[in-house]
Amino acid sequence: MSGTTLPDHPLRYELSNELHARPFPELKAPCRAAFLAIKKPNKAIERDRAMDRKHLTDLLDRHGVAHPAPDANHYSGQLGRGFLNWEMHTEFVTYTIFADSVAETPFDAAVFSIFPKDWLADAPGTVLTSALVRVEEYTSETDLDNFLTTKIPHWFVPESLAMSRVIDDEAIIAGDFRIDEAGHVRFAVLTKPYIGLRRLGRIVQRLLEIETYKTASMLTLPISRTVSHRVAYLDLELTEIVQQMAKDDGDDIETLNRLLIMAAEIEFLSSSTAFRFGAAGAYEAIVNRRISVLREERFHGRQLFGEFMTRRYDPAMRTCRSAQERLQDLSARAERAANLLRTRVDVAAAEQNHEVLIQMDRRAALQLRLQETVEGLSVVAISYYAVSLAGYLLTPVAYQYGYDKSLVHAVVTLPVVAIVFAASRLIHKRIAD
Repeated sequence: MSGTTLPDHPLRYELSNELHARPFPELKAPCRAAFLAIKKPNKAIERDRAMDRKHLTDLLDRHGVAHPAPDANHYSGQLGRGFLNWEMHTEFVTYTIFADSVAETPFDAAVFSIFPKDWLADAPGTVLTSALVRVEEYTSETDLDNFLTTKIPHWFVPESLAMSRVIDDEAIIAGDFRIDEAGHVRFAVLTKPYIGLRRLGRIVQRLLEIETYKTASMLTLPISRTVSHRVAYLDLELTEIVQQMAKDDGDDIETLNRLLIMAAEIEFLSSSTAFRFGAAGAYEAIVNRRISVLREERFHGRQLFGEFMTRRYDPAMRTCRSAQERLQDLSARAERAANLLRTRVDVAAAEQNHEVLIQMDRRAALQLRLQETVEGLSVVAISYYAVSLAGYLLTPVAYQYGYDKSLVHAVVTLPVVAIVFAASRLIHKRIAD
């Protein structure tokens, strides 16, 4: 940072440049655009960025064009008779060719010839979507009526056609979001003569983004249907388990094992679909945002792009959200049921432990009584041996004074028994303490 010793954050310039890295193209009617989005067919989320860059440089080498930076995620430059925009996203990579003028044949895919067939065959993925945009200019209402009566009905399927005035009535956009015979989605942009070059570029770019993110978000629809089918089955099984728990019918341990297996499957469904559901929500938000910034106005009673999405696209997204919410709800219910059953199992185990402790107390009391009995016998035995020893010790002395041996034993018996008993009680007390 100039004028100070305070250092810059290492990402400061990189993040600032990111905001300006993808400028809108500058287009002048008449012109056309060919768009291609490529995605890996497998379940991988992150693309092999090195492979994508190599695929781009192979195309640039065929036209003798300089390579982008080694870590570039976007590129734009002249390519043959067209202008190429290349962008790398998390799940897909896009190629857009802008060419001046329009072909005699409406929506002629010849502009795609800039992509060699063998180069396309080596693409790291499959086509997510491809589109053709035809941009023409009208100078009067007569020209516009001619488009509406002689061209638009032949370019698009009337039943699916969406058409509106956009960007302060400076252009009219049309499209039916259907794939034509050549495998491309078609869009038409009719502009007034004075529209700005960048404004026209923004309109075309937003149409392509609407198509791309609409298609990417709908990849979640088949997954949501599979999830919904499985969730419906698991929901019935969970209801059966909860009813069994309410009736207190069956083995709790076995029921808990069933719940744990079900919870594991639900968690697998959640973890394996989390990215797809999250991506669908993000892409849907982008689609709705791109439509809103077009500032649509109704044109000759035609349905707006926003209305088309409300009728055709929103139900698919609601299906995805519903599947995700049902999966989350099922996960929460299974967890609550498992917690309730664990509580019941824990209470039953506590009761069993209580009974075991009572039995242990009883056995300990019996052992104590037995021990006291044994201690009493031990006192007698020890006293017997102690009296005998005392007799051996005192008998010679007693003979000197004329006393009999039996008298000696009789005299020492009670004191010896008392001493042995007192000693055993003292030892028992110390051990107890």
